Amino acid sequence: MMPSCDRGVLLGVSWTTLVLMSHLISVRGAPLKLDAPPDSGAAVLNHSMSLVRRMEGLLAAGDGSDVTLRVHTVGTDEAKVIQAHGLVLGMQSDVFRELLLDRNGSAVALREAPDCAAVFDKFIRYLYCGDVSVRLDQAISLHKLASKYHVWSLQQGLSRYMTQHLSSDSPTGHAVGWYNYALETGDLALRDSCLQYLSWNLSSVLRSQEWVSVSEELLLSLLQRSDLILQTELELYEALEAWIDQNRPGGKTTETALRSVRYGMIPPQYLFRLQKQSPLMQKNYESVRDLLYLAFQFHSASPVTLAKYFDVNCSIFTPRNYLSPSWGSPWIINNPTRDDRSFSFQTQLGPSGHDAGKRVTWNSLFSPRWLPLNARSTYAEMGAMQPTRTDGGRPRIIVTPATSSPDFAGVSFQKTVIVMARQQGNVVVRHVYNFHQSTEEAGDFLAGADLQRRVSDYLIDSSLYLHIVIKPLYHTLLVAKK
Repeated sequence: MMPSCDRGVLLGVSWTTLVLMSHLISVRGAPLKLDAPPDSGAAVLNHSMSLVRRMEGLLAAGDGSDVTLRVHTVGTDEAKVIQAHGLVLGMQSDVFRELLLDRNGSAVALREAPDCAAVFDKFIRYLYCGDVSVRLDQAISLHKLASKYHVWSLQQGLSRYMTQHLSSDSPTGHAVGWYNYALETGDLALRDSCLQYLSWNLSSVLRSQEWVSVSEELLLSLLQRSDLILQTELELYEALEAWIDQNRPGGKTTETALRSVRYGMIPPQYLFRLQKQSPLMQKNYESVRDLLYLAFQFHSASPVTLAKYFDVNCSIFTPRNYLSPSWGSPWIINNPTRDDRSFSFQTQLGPSGHDAGKRVTWNSLFSPRWLPLNARSTYAEMGAMQPTRTDGGRPRIIVTPATSSPDFAGVSFQKTVIVMARQQGNVVVRHVYNFHQSTEEAGDFLAGADLQRRVSDYLIDSSLYLHIVIKPLYHTLLVAKK
């Protein structure tokens, strides 16, 4: 006697197994993959794609179905009906397995939010075929379903997809939305990837439509960071003014945000303009009066003089990664594996108005195959001459001032090398390396980058796109007077 579908999932699975097997083994020319003995005539015949197509056809036709999924859209009268197979659902998801055990009859009622209901058929297809086509606007919805029904392989794959497509074009942007979702779900890896992307590509984010959708929490988090990459600090202030005008946050958030701007990094002529022309500054002037006063003092005296009386290690005197010409220069290295390259450029001595007319010339050297110090010791022990470059070496950059100057007193210069890459058709920041003189200090400069390959992820049109930023860091010389 044929077992009925309402006697529980175990009996239903037994019947479904027979039907399912009859469909799968009937694939002509698709023998089972067996482990062959290791002799010279052994071979592997792989017809897995035929199996995938058969499974897809099984889902589409509903042959042998023993489960009817009724997917109701929350807040509407809409319901989507999917004929499925308990064996497949239970094998892929322990949540479905429990639902099938507790069901009465063949129907299982599910309730999903509109965005999840819209992609539920894609989700079920993944359970049958192991692949799914994803659009940027569907990633979160599919991730929610994968998390809800414990389909961990899909969840992890979607997290990787979002990490790899942060730079993709979309009408309103998606990096901010994905960050908020990662924060909500506790996906730390995705959260950190989104935060790094937003920090390293902030200029493009500030000009995008998604900037005004940044949450208060994310805004304040970004403003605290010194690794932001943007044109100038003034660009950040103007974007902050637009954000506050659009979002109308509370007084405390506005004050905290305004006090996170590094006014010492804004030239004095622009600070005067903000005082007179910025509605946000005029309305909240008392909240930042002390910071503006300190910034004007910074611009009116030499850093050495200022360091005698003030703590110059605070954030207002700490530069971010500014891309304007005063702070550094782009450097495009064609055929980067060929030979050593040198390059000279000028920057301002420092952001202080006192040093506005002083320039520093920097010499930079790129070597594609520099031998690390720890590898050179083996040559010394053998009494051989220590080579400076070898085919077994790795890329290295050295940046040094062309001349020394007494103006360098009380200042050290941090160098930052920004490596650009093309992702999803857009040029974005791939890596950031900080060092004092040589990238050898960073230890992992271009580690794993196969620059020999013309299609390397680190190259744009066979060239290495870099941007060098020089950041003066000031040191307190004497204890500040009270």
